Amino acid sequence: MSKITNRTCQPCTACCDGWVSMNINGVEVYPGKPCPHSTGKGCDDYNNRPVDPCDHFNCAWKMQDSPLPEWMKPSNAKVLVVLDKLQWQGMSVDLAVPVGKRIPPRALNWLKQFAEKNARPLIYAEQKIEKGEYSRSQNLVGYGPVEFQQEVSQWVQSGKRLW
Repeated sequence: MSKITNRTCQPCTACCDGWVSMNINGVEVYPGKPCPHSTGKGCDDYNNRPVDPCDHFNCAWKMQDSPLPEWMKPSNAKVLVVLDKLQWQGMSVDLAVPVGKRIPPRALNWLKQFAEKNARPLIYAEQKIEKGEYSRSQNLVGYGPVEFQQEVSQWVQSGKRLW
């Protein structure tokens, strides 16, 4: 399998549309509240975008030598993946956040198989909906060794922010 090295974001704007909570020049961005510069097809101020978080956001689909297949582009697969988000017992932990309420089964199954094959624990999220709107908080699930799952559950119960 050859790895892709020069994928382009456009017209995907999943990271800009609030599925990943961030702050853009003082404006909070979260599910249901996209970046004010997102047009739904790109950024209307791309040349002036902030380094953090915009330039520093590492979408796994776009990164050099991405292991994600072409169909896993966030706008298509409805999931944003960040590789190596955390470390757990010397292992890289990957993060998957839905573009919408939950990660579609095809994408989640692929991510679970990737996690197993590569011994990379996975944390994936499901968006919470409160009063008919997306909440700023998410349900998190640890996938991998039982000890990892338990630790993620403890982190969530204690209110620890994972990112």
